[in-house]
Amino acid sequence: MNFFKFFLTLFFSFFITVSYADNHSTDLSESVEKVVDELQEDEDVPLNDPFAGNEGSTGSLGGDVSDEEQQDEMSLYNFKLAGLISGKDNSYISLVNAGGEVITVTIGQYLGKIKLVDLRLNEAIFEKEDKSFMILDFNNVIREADEY
Repeated sequence: MNFFKFFLTLFFSFFITVSYADNHSTDLSESVEKVVDELQEDEDVPLNDPFAGNEGSTGSLGGDVSDEEQQDEMSLYNFKLAGLISGKDNSYISLVNAGGEVITVTIGQYLGKIKLVDLRLNEAIFEKEDKSFMILDFNNVIREADEY
């Protein structure tokens, strides 16, 4: 037992002396300080919004969208069409919000106040409460129509 105590104290004392021996130089050279100053002076680059489409960084909500639609978290204007899967029995779409969350909706299912009613090759068609339709395509263009 005494052998292990002696061995452990010798082991720890060796690492303590090694750590003190490595701490002899704490001054930074001038070139390192210069590089650090340059890195701190760099400007922050704004990120591109992947949901903006061809609009640049203005956002995906258009100017003709009501304030109620903009505030509604489940509004179609807050989503981008990510994928369509159409099968013999079931059809699905995948929508992605600005936070990166994926929501899968089947035909007949509601997304907030609107209902997914049909799919085409490159667009999804939703029915609003007033029996008008909203058509969302992969370019994040939303058209409102009375018929589809």
